[in-house]
Amino acid sequence: MPPVTEPQDECAANGVGNNSLESQQELDINRNARMVLESKESTVVLVGSRANTKGVQEEDSLLENGSQSTESDDPNADACPEVSIPLKETSFSIGLQVLFPFLLAGFGTVAAGMVLDIVQHWEVFTEVTEVFILVPALLGLKGNLEMTLASRLSTAVNIGQMETSKEKWAMITGNIALIQVQATVVGFLASMAAVIFGWILDGHFLMDHAVLLCASSVSTAFIASMVLGEKKSFPSSCKHIKRMTGQGLVMIGVIIGSKKLGINPDNVATPIAASLGDLVTLALLSGISCGLYKEIKNNVYVNPVVCILFLALLPIWFVIARRNPATREVLSSGWEPVIIAMAISSVGGLILDKTVSNPNFAGMAVFTPVINGVGGNLVAVQASRISTYLHMTGPPGEETELIPRKCPSPCRTFFSSDMNSRSARVLFLFVVPGHLIFLYTISSMQGGHTTLTLIFMVFYMMAALLQVLVLLYIADWMVHWMWGRGMDPDNFSIPYLTALGDLLGTGLLALSFHILWLIGDRDTDVGD
Repeated sequence: MPPVTEPQDECAANGVGNNSLESQQELDINRNARMVLESKESTVVLVGSRANTKGVQEEDSLLENGSQSTESDDPNADACPEVSIPLKETSFSIGLQVLFPFLLAGFGTVAAGMVLDIVQHWEVFTEVTEVFILVPALLGLKGNLEMTLASRLSTAVNIGQMETSKEKWAMITGNIALIQVQATVVGFLASMAAVIFGWILDGHFLMDHAVLLCASSVSTAFIASMVLGEKKSFPSSCKHIKRMTGQGLVMIGVIIGSKKLGINPDNVATPIAASLGDLVTLALLSGISCGLYKEIKNNVYVNPVVCILFLALLPIWFVIARRNPATREVLSSGWEPVIIAMAISSVGGLILDKTVSNPNFAGMAVFTPVINGVGGNLVAVQASRISTYLHMTGPPGEETELIPRKCPSPCRTFFSSDMNSRSARVLFLFVVPGHLIFLYTISSMQGGHTTLTLIFMVFYMMAALLQVLVLLYIADWMVHWMWGRGMDPDNFSIPYLTALGDLLGTGLLALSFHILWLIGDRDTDVGD
């Protein structure tokens, strides 16, 4: 009986490489590195990663069953399968891919700012000022849920977990049900936070206002998730889609289409996920709260019924999400980031409430969604990219040389030759030109109550640059820190980062308006 040829020996016989099977396994397991083996005719790239591609899985199968024959039906077939890896991105390609979704998301935040500038004078906002506390919390919640979904799906696409139709729709349906559960629960908690903050600061408690805040928050969160992220129907075969609506499925299409076109989904998915979220969520909150406020005088039972109705639907979404293995773990362990993010955003909402309620600072309203949205979108792109990069090396918690042992230095974050450092520089360079475009749009539409003077532009840009600089540095530390502790950054990092973006953006913008007031720049007649 002739001796059995091992796969590695066959590779060596073909001129691909001379390493032994033992050294190959040791290199794959211990170093998780990329090994380039050159032949006379071609170069074969082997990725030392767990099941990132079908080719690696097939090679692992061959190694485990070395006693079996490795003969192929095609005599010209290469015994060592070729593995495709993403091309190395240049700064230009990253910027080009991010540009359009960044501008799209930015104009969405401009529209949201214009809406907030108008509705801040409505009776419900002047009489129940705690509604302002809900604005960053609900806008951040919708963005967190959508961008976290985008990040999860982008990673799944990049590491080859959404190759078949069954895998795609299993991932989609479970995530949509999960979003509905999280939106309803966190919307209720956001209303409770607004009630508590208002009670502490104002010194009095009104039950009608508390129920109004609860009904407005829960219904807004639920309907926004339904309109922006829900599917209408799927056939049982999941091979074709009869009717789809919603940004969630548009975003899913963007992710899958980007991969087919050779575009990194991490560069485009998260900004597109947030492009319409702020505008639609703010419009819903304003309209629903205004309508429910009018019902307080006519029918006191409307607001409690609305609360009970939306909370009663929770078990249905919970069962759907729990049946799907892709979301079962997140359903049980993914509450901490969105709840803490809501609390952080609520503090930003408290700052917004106290600042905008002062007639001298009414001009701040139109700029708040813009500065918060731009910072959140940019840091979400960076967090999603770093997370995908780490997923290529193995499961969360696995020790690799890519995980820094201590808090990274700012030089490493922004000035190293690393791919993530390069993307951080590109994203940071988007801040000034992006905000100039958005501010010019607001000015040309006569929005807000503040003239765009040179001194105002200087303070505004300083606040925006400092916000994004801090967020990008925190993202570099946080994503790696979570990864080293076995936490999936796709599920945990983006809510924290966008909430911090809301807090930093609102706080720095409020500080800028106060400083401008103190030094004499008090123009508040634009848009009146």
